[in-house]
Amino acid sequence: MHDQDSKLDHAAIKARIRELGRELGFADIGVARAEPGAAVDRLRAWLAAGMHGEMDYMARHLELRAQPQQLQAGTITVISAAIDYLPHDRTADAPGQAAISRYAQGRDYHKVVRSRLQKLADAIAGLAGPFGYRVFSDSAPVMEVEYASQAGLGWRGKHTLLLSKRGSWRFLGEIYCDLPLAPDAPVDEHCGTCRACLDACPTGAIVQPYVVDARRCISYLTIELAGAIPLEFRPLIGNRIYGCDDCQTCCPWNRFAQLGDPEFSPRHGLDSATLIELFAWSETQFNDRLAGNPIRRIGHERWLRNIAVALGNGPASPAAIAALQERSTHASALVREHVDWALARLSSGN
Repeated sequence: MHDQDSKLDHAAIKARIRELGRELGFADIGVARAEPGAAVDRLRAWLAAGMHGEMDYMARHLELRAQPQQLQAGTITVISAAIDYLPHDRTADAPGQAAISRYAQGRDYHKVVRSRLQKLADAIAGLAGPFGYRVFSDSAPVMEVEYASQAGLGWRGKHTLLLSKRGSWRFLGEIYCDLPLAPDAPVDEHCGTCRACLDACPTGAIVQPYVVDARRCISYLTIELAGAIPLEFRPLIGNRIYGCDDCQTCCPWNRFAQLGDPEFSPRHGLDSATLIELFAWSETQFNDRLAGNPIRRIGHERWLRNIAVALGNGPASPAAIAALQERSTHASALVREHVDWALARLSSGN
């Protein structure tokens, strides 16, 4: 299928893939072998320590991560791609404002990245002829950061995200394929002795360099955790209602980050909304306004749970107390529990 009679040789195909990637809006394209290597052992140790919390799928799909060929038969190469997404450089510092992770303020990246990767794969087929492939964007058990770092797109930062000299505000996507493309060389790491991300984490979730205990991470607590947020972490969450960017906003390399693709521009005022206005959304409004947004996946119940905690961490204004009291008889016991906690906290002066 991929012999010397191909329309272009593999070196030329690889060079053209980079050009096509840029034309499709990717910030960077690299190639790695489909061999996650020592990263699998690190993942096994992390799982054995229980740091994945309730994310059972991490353990369930371990072998799929370890063996790419189980996801796509014949895979020998991973084409790794990055898209810049930084929508703005503002932070939600006011306690009454909703702090939403920047990646979730606009369009759902899964669809955008996967759509562009599919276009790239179609173009590759035009160069190399039919080939076996599958595209991914945080949509299957793929060791994204490992392949991106092997492919020279950056290095794994101490916060475990991919980091480059242009920062970390990037979405990753991959094409698993059977094209024998030469792998790129990894780049050197440039974190040095810096520990800004470890020191900035509000809950101490980066328990040591390159190790995040998800059970302490605000992104896990506000997105992945289905039940009650542990009492010890509620005051530390502040006004963060979906995810947390603190380990990125403090990173010195992110001073060099460029504003990203306009596809990810904020929608529905999610970059400036107040907690009280978002808390008032009905379930129908939540579903309608967040159609095509990753936040919609957590559902209205967790949305209210998270905002209740944030309101409890803010000022005890009459408006905040009234908003919480309005939800104190909500049908969900989970929502009621967090509303009661917030009201008690405001009445005690935090």
